[in-house]
Amino acid sequence: MREGQTGSAAPRGERLQKYLARCGVASRRHAETLITDGFVTINGVTVREPGVRVDPGRDIVRVRGERVTIATRKLYLMMNKPAGVVTTVRDPHGRRTVLDLLPARWRDERVYPVGRLDYDTEGLLLLTNDGDLALRLTHPRYALAKEYHALVAGRPTPEELARLATGVLLPGEKRSTAPARAWLLRGGDGDAAWVGLELHEGRKRQARRMFEAIGHPVIRLRRVRVGPLTLGDLEPGQTRELSAREAETLRRAAGLTGAIAAVRE
Repeated sequence: MREGQTGSAAPRGERLQKYLARCGVASRRHAETLITDGFVTINGVTVREPGVRVDPGRDIVRVRGERVTIATRKLYLMMNKPAGVVTTVRDPHGRRTVLDLLPARWRDERVYPVGRLDYDTEGLLLLTNDGDLALRLTHPRYALAKEYHALVAGRPTPEELARLATGVLLPGEKRSTAPARAWLLRGGDGDAAWVGLELHEGRKRQARRMFEAIGHPVIRLRRVRVGPLTLGDLEPGQTRELSAREAETLRRAAGLTGAIAAVRE
């Protein structure tokens, strides 16, 4: 029995996927994939069970041969993701990822994207090494409102926008989308218009599929807000660090309280 361990049935340490998330390696979901794919070792032994527990004070954990440790500083970033970039840490097809757009000083702090934006979708993307926050922001229970601006073919009528607001049944799904907010922003070039859409859930390619369902396919799609954070005038491909106030506001919106490691004000 290791020092500090008692004879009770209480399990020692923490689950490996949670530990990897706290180290800023990946979200818990992606960490589970890394484990089952055989990229993680504990004390030199490959493990493939996400539920394995690790003692951070005693065990040596490596991912792809590189030792990982708890992030000493929580880092919160906002990126204006351009189209043509994938929202992953690595891409097996060799496409540019959002991490390729980051300065080395931030990549070295093991940040990873929170949730996803499609390859062709632009706009606000959060990156962090705060595993607890990433879990909350990707969990349906704590889903924050996300606002999109979409250039769509044609000009949706008030009745069509009302369908988006009350929910539409997407192909291949058994239940309609949750109530949303939809409004006409302005006319576009020729037979197209800009439409605002606020969602409170995160189904795969949901915004695009909703517009297709009412007969107005998306030409261009930008996410401009996540919860209390707005994209502002951040240029495409650029990233900035959240202020301490923004980071705390985001954590509170996700239902997290308590002190966080200092970030730049």
